[in-house]
Amino acid sequence: MSLFGDGLEAAVQKAFTRPPPKSAGAQMWYLVKQLKSTKAVAQMLRISQRTVERYAKDQIKKPRPDLAARLEREVKKRWQPQIRARAKAASTDGIVIDTRARMGYTAPIGSTDQDRIRHLTVALPPQYAARLFEAQEQGASDARLQEIAAEALKEVYFQDGGRRAGSLEEVRFTDIEHVEFDL
Repeated sequence: MSLFGDGLEAAVQKAFTRPPPKSAGAQMWYLVKQLKSTKAVAQMLRISQRTVERYAKDQIKKPRPDLAARLEREVKKRWQPQIRARAKAASTDGIVIDTRARMGYTAPIGSTDQDRIRHLTVALPPQYAARLFEAQEQGASDARLQEIAAEALKEVYFQDGGRRAGSLEEVRFTDIEHVEFDL
C-alpha cells in the first residue's frame, strides 16, 4: 500500500463531482469512449478485443479480480479530467496535510528535539503541492513522497517559513499512523 501516493489520489477523488462508473460494463464502455476503440482498450487491459466488446454489451458482468482492479484504476485515472486539472492547480493554492506521526529534528549545535508523536494539520505552500503531484505522476516511491512532505513540514511547521529555527538540519518523519491530504 502506498500511504502518500494513495493519500494524494484520495484527495483528488474527494473533489470528484460525480462518482465514476461502478459496473464492469459501464467502466468498459467509458474506456472505449475515452480511447475511441475497443482494440486500444484491449491492449491497455491485456485482454482480447472480443472480451472488451462483450463487457461493453453487458454480455459478461463479473471480471476476474485482477482485471476488475486494472479496469477500475484505468477509469479513475481518466475520470473527470477537469477535476484532476484543478487538483494540479493546487500547485497555485497549496495543499493541506493532516498527519499523525513520530517527528523530531536535528540542529547543528547537536541539539535535538526528541522524536515524539505529533498530530499536525498544516497548509503546505503551492511549490510543495506541485512537487508532490509531479513526483506522484512520475511514479515516485512512497519514500520519495514522504521526503518531500518532510521538507515541507520542516519549512512550514518547524521553521515557520524562515521566521525561526533557520539552522535546522534534518526533520525526521517516521512511524506514520495516519496521513491525509486535502485540496
